[in-house]
Amino acid sequence: MDTLIPYDSLAPETLENILDDIVSRDGTDYGNYELSAEQKRQQALQALSSGSAVLLFDTESETIKMVPKDAI
Repeated sequence: MDTLIPYDSLAPETLENILDDIVSRDGTDYGNYELSAEQKRQQALQALSSGSAVLLFDTESETIKMVPKDAI
């Protein structure tokens, strides 16, 4: 079972490291244009802060993933 991680309970450095890992994974699609790592991180943070996405700890792969809120 996946575990919800409240992003705002994480230390800023921890959150930054998690977002860096998420946006650098292969298969992350940002459309027909390239964004810098900082731009990707800012988009991810915006999605979390707006409530449109959440962080989940995937117990099978033992990784943290970001998913649309309506997907859970």
